[in-house]
Amino acid sequence: MAFYFDSHAHYDDNRFDADREAVIAALREAGVRAVMNSASDLESSRAALALAKRYPFFRASAGVHPHEAKTLDAAALGEIARLCREPEVVALGEIGLDYYYDRSEREVQREAFRRQLALARELDLPVVIHSRDAAQDTLEIVREYRPRGVVHCFSYSAEQAREYAELGMYLGFTGVVTFPNAKKPLEAAAAVPLDRILIETDCPYLAPVPYRGRRCDSTMLHATADALAAAKGISRDVLLRAAWENAIRVYEITGWQEE
Repeated sequence: MAFYFDSHAHYDDNRFDADREAVIAALREAGVRAVMNSASDLESSRAALALAKRYPFFRASAGVHPHEAKTLDAAALGEIARLCREPEVVALGEIGLDYYYDRSEREVQREAFRRQLALARELDLPVVIHSRDAAQDTLEIVREYRPRGVVHCFSYSAEQAREYAELGMYLGFTGVVTFPNAKKPLEAAAAVPLDRILIETDCPYLAPVPYRGRRCDSTMLHATADALAAAKGISRDVLLRAAWENAIRVYEITGWQEE
């Protein structure tokens, strides 16, 4: 049996406040052997680190999401740098651009993205990139900085997926690949090499079919894995073993094995 590495989750989210310990305790029984808890601001960066210190099969990222880009002043960037030096923090993120909600002005988002990419280069860390309705600007900035890391919840074209893979990036796929309108992410998954694919929940968001409408957690990864395996024409176990190895590689985690 191959095991699950949930490469992007948010167990610090307040939707888990009532039963967080019980949910996390149930993960290993469901075959989930590793979780990357991703941050979106200073508060969640600290919370992600705390979870990674408490649960040995968790790792964390630290960073400021494009929604919060307007909060990234020098003090905040310094705090992100400090958190990123903790051994449990293995990536800088999630960072990037979100032109769907525009909760920070677009130029402010681009500047925050660039500043955090520069910090990741300085710290020699991979990045976790969020990009929504900002395909061209995101790709242009990635071409400029050439980071290593993951474009999470990938939803763009197969052509862009191939270009990201050629730039050395990994692509994270969520439960969106099970949705009725999932043509583009499934085409993207089919187009890129297996050694560039990660599987993720983005929980508590994006519960896959048949769990739509429920709070998502990592026990639902099997539905996403089955959709991706079908797109690649391979078995679920082959997909999961590759996704595990890919996550270990991109986050440079040592001492972890599927067993």
